[in-house]
Amino acid sequence: MEPQEEAAETAEDFRLGRALWDAVRGTQQDYTEGPLGRAILLLAVPMVLETAMESVFAVVDIFFVSRLGPDSMATIGLTESMLTVIFTVAIGLSIGVTALVARRIGEKDPEGAARGAVQAIALGVAVAAVVGALGATLAPTLLRGMGAEAGVLDVGVPYARIMLGGNVTVVLLFLINAIFRGAGDAVVAMRVLWLANIINIVLDPMLIFGIGPFPELGVTGAAVATNIGRGTAVVVQLCILFRGTKRVKIERRHLELHIATMLRLLRLSGTAMFQTFIGMASWIGLIRILAGFGSEVLAGYTVAIRIIIFALLPSWGMASAAATMVGQALGAEKPDRAERAVWLAGFYNMCFLGAVGLIFELGAPWIVAFFTTEPEPLRHGILCLRIVTAGFLFYAYGMVLTSSFNGAGDTWTPTYINLFIFWLLEIPLAFALAYAFDLGPIGVYVAITVAFSLLAVVSASLFRRGKWKGKVV
Repeated sequence: MEPQEEAAETAEDFRLGRALWDAVRGTQQDYTEGPLGRAILLLAVPMVLETAMESVFAVVDIFFVSRLGPDSMATIGLTESMLTVIFTVAIGLSIGVTALVARRIGEKDPEGAARGAVQAIALGVAVAAVVGALGATLAPTLLRGMGAEAGVLDVGVPYARIMLGGNVTVVLLFLINAIFRGAGDAVVAMRVLWLANIINIVLDPMLIFGIGPFPELGVTGAAVATNIGRGTAVVVQLCILFRGTKRVKIERRHLELHIATMLRLLRLSGTAMFQTFIGMASWIGLIRILAGFGSEVLAGYTVAIRIIIFALLPSWGMASAAATMVGQALGAEKPDRAERAVWLAGFYNMCFLGAVGLIFELGAPWIVAFFTTEPEPLRHGILCLRIVTAGFLFYAYGMVLTSSFNGAGDTWTPTYINLFIFWLLEIPLAFALAYAFDLGPIGVYVAITVAFSLLAVVSASLFRRGKWKGKVV
C-alpha cells in the first residue's frame, strides 16, 4: 500500500466506532497488513487503558495516604524512588521480551515467541528474588540514605520493606503483560490490570484506615493492598499463558532453559535495563536534591509527579503500540510500514498530551488540591505540575520514538540518549538551578522540562537516519 493510499483510508476500511469496539474486545488482526490507522488503534486503545490502570495504582495510593499527612506521603515518594532498581529490571526485561516476541510473531514463529516468554519469566523471578531479599533487609538504611527525616522513618520502614520485598509481583506483572503486548494480545494485558486495580481500590482504604474487620495499618496498608492486587493479577496471567491466547501459548515442552534464546534476550534486556536504570535513577538524583528542602516540598512534588505519571502512562500505551508495530513489521520485512507507524503514533500521542497539558496548566490548583490542601505541599505541587507539563508536546514524540528504537531491537541508541540527557544534563542542571542560581525546588522542575524536551529532539534526529531498520533480533 502506498503512503498516499494509507493517508486516504476510506470509511469502509477504517470505521472509528467499529475499530474502538474491536480494540476493547480483542481481534485476530494481522498487524503487519492493512491500514496503519486501524492497526495502531487496535493496539493502542487497550495498551493505553492498560497503562492507565497501572497509573491508577499510584493515584489511588496517594489519594488515601495523603489523608495521613506529609510524612506518609514523603514515605511513598522516597520508596518509589528506591523502587527504580526494580522497575529497571521489570521494564528492561519487558523491552527485550516485547521486541523478541513481536519479531517472532511477525515472522509467523509462535514457537519462538513461547520460548522467549519462558526465558523472560525465569530471568525475572531470579532477579526479583535477589533484589527483594536485599531491599527488605536494608529498607531502613536505604530510607536514611535518601534523606528521610525521623517522622518518615517512623512510619515508612514497614511500607518500604513490603514494597521492596514483594517486588516479584511488579516484575512479573510488567513482564508477562509485555509478552501479551509483543504478541499483539494487548486486550489480555488490559483486562489483567483492571483486575489488579479493582482489588487495590477496594483493599486500600480498608487496610489503611481499618474499615470493618480489617486492621488499621496506615501507610503500610497501601503496600499490602498493592501487592495483593498485583499478585492476584500475576496468577491470572500465568493461567492465561498456559491456557493460550490467540497468538502465544506456553506448553510443557517450552519449560526448559533454551540457551540461545536466553542469550538473545539477555543481550536485548541487559542494554534495556541499563537504559531504564539511567532514566529512572535520575529520579533518585532529583528527589535527593529536593530532600534538602524538607518533607513539605517532597510531599508537593510527590503529588504532582503522581498526577503527571497518570497522564504520561497512558501515552506510554501509545508508545508500546508503536514498538509492537515496529517489531512485527520488521519481522515481516516491511521497514517502511514500521517507520510510518511511528510517526503516525507520535502525532496521535501529541494530540492527546497537548489536550492533557492544557487541562493541567489551567486546572493545576484544583487538581492538586484534590490530593492535599496543606499550604506548602499545595504550592509546590501546583508549581511542579505547571512547569513540567509545559513540555508535554515534546514528551509525546519523545516517548514514541525511544520506544520504537527498542521495538526494533536497537536498545543502545535510546541508552546513549538517556545517558546524555538525564545524567550529563538534567541532574547537573537541576542542582545548578536549585542552588547556584538560587531557584530552589523550581530549578528542579525546570530541569525536568528541559531534559525531556531535548530528548524528543535528539531522538527524532537519530530516528530519521534509519539505522534501527537493520537490527537483528
